[in-house]
Amino acid sequence: MTFLAEILARKAGEVASRRVERPERELRAACRDLPATRDFFGALSWRGDPVRVVAEVKRASPSAGAISAGLDARAQALRYAEAGAAAISVLTDGPGFGGSLEDLAAVRAAVATPLLRKDFILDPYQLLEARLAGADAALLIVAALPGDALRRRLDECEALGLAALVEVHDGSEAEIALGAGARTVGVNNRDLKTFVVDLAVSERILPTLPDGVKGVAESGVRTAGDARRLRRAGAANLLVGEALVRAEDPGKLLREMISS
Repeated sequence: MTFLAEILARKAGEVASRRVERPERELRAACRDLPATRDFFGALSWRGDPVRVVAEVKRASPSAGAISAGLDARAQALRYAEAGAAAISVLTDGPGFGGSLEDLAAVRAAVATPLLRKDFILDPYQLLEARLAGADAALLIVAALPGDALRRRLDECEALGLAALVEVHDGSEAEIALGAGARTVGVNNRDLKTFVVDLAVSERILPTLPDGVKGVAESGVRTAGDARRLRRAGAANLLVGEALVRAEDPGKLLREMISS
């Protein structure tokens, strides 16, 4: 099995277990009483506008291993919000990234910034969880949602008031995302098979996105110089995680990227 296939098999088992503990109908009933979500899409820039950063709360990753195992999600999110993050991404996968839905809920209680649930989302149940924990948007990965699954998850996001960041890794996946109706496309510069990061992936794909679609460069943005490079390629939005978590002063680095 590939890396992604292994994760998706594990994720399907996790969702099945949680569905037994708390039936989907209970989550749907609880979602009916929630306030409106914050505007994740509106928080992002159009191509040519000033750079905006989606700052990520992230303790670990399969490629990097432990980054900051004891990271306080709430405190880190507050640093991001104070430094001007347009939105905050919270990793909620446990085994691979050291995250949880509790992290998402803690961040929601601390900041007014739009929040993205970043996970390997396969099932509507996970979107209900995201909404209940305070997410305003959810990550949908084209490679994880074959056939009409992506379109169905997009429809379910819309029904719940969630925005969707649709992640692609190459041009053909970008076409699939656009065909399914994605309004925000994230270009992941990391190859899921080799873990190699190449900013040229964003440089190739982001300029091809049509008007009316917002693009986000993901992975491998470590310095203000990287931000300037991607800015020249038309990247108005950056998703930055590991570099900010490792930074001695994440607020300073974030402000440098925003002003690039």
